Amino acid sequence: SCSTVLKTLHFITSPLSHEEGNFSLAYIITIHKELEMFVKLLRAIYMPQNIYCIHIDEKSPRDYKTAVQNIVNCFENIFISSKREHVVYAGFSRLQADINCMRDLVNSKVQWNYVINLCGQDFPLKTNKEIIQYMKSKWNGKNITPGIVQPLHMKHRTQLSYREYVHSGVPYLYPGKTMKAKPPHNLTIYFGSAYYVLTKEFVEFTLTDARAKDLLEWSRDTYSPDEHYWVTLNRLPG
Repeated sequence: SCSTVLKTLHFITSPLSHEEGNFSLAYIITIHKELEMFVKLLRAIYMPQNIYCIHIDEKSPRDYKTAVQNIVNCFENIFISSKREHVVYAGFSRLQADINCMRDLVNSKVQWNYVINLCGQDFPLKTNKEIIQYMKSKWNGKNITPGIVQPLHMKHRTQLSYREYVHSGVPYLYPGKTMKAKPPHNLTIYFGSAYYVLTKEFVEFTLTDARAKDLLEWSRDTYSPDEHYWVTLNRLPG
């Protein structure tokens, strides 16, 4: 029962400070295995003033999906992504999973300030308050999506067209012989982390701007597009 979940797992049920109560974070958590680890992560980052979108890999076992749904049902500010992907490692589906959650989050009633994406094997080293204070002090109104101009040894990821294959039931990406067209809008491709902290304004920009949409479409057959998509958009002038 939900009362047992809240009590035995010691979820925090009210803001721990006035500062935290007035500064909401959004989280995107992409998961596919290890229910216990996911619950520990969720409990560690959970605050009632925040909002959480959970993306469950469509390939996950039915009982795993059911168990996650049962936990999520206990909270008004946690929900399952309305659109779920069959996630392939380093494939476009991993990026699409985040974007699906972003669409849900911008339409939510919670007025969140930043979104942080995690996978099921992550765990926080800072408290909610420490994360907020760090964002306010150093990154006020800015995104954390570090990167550099795409190095030469990484260019194959966006120069060749990649396709998804399945071998022994395991999906994977393999490069074809087709060279891709140059990036749209003459964009310079940057390379960085798939993990980020983004402002709500930037998220709304990525979901509506023509350059962002065109880059997303161009990235469909690239390798690990989540490692170039956010950082490239973040480097756009303005």
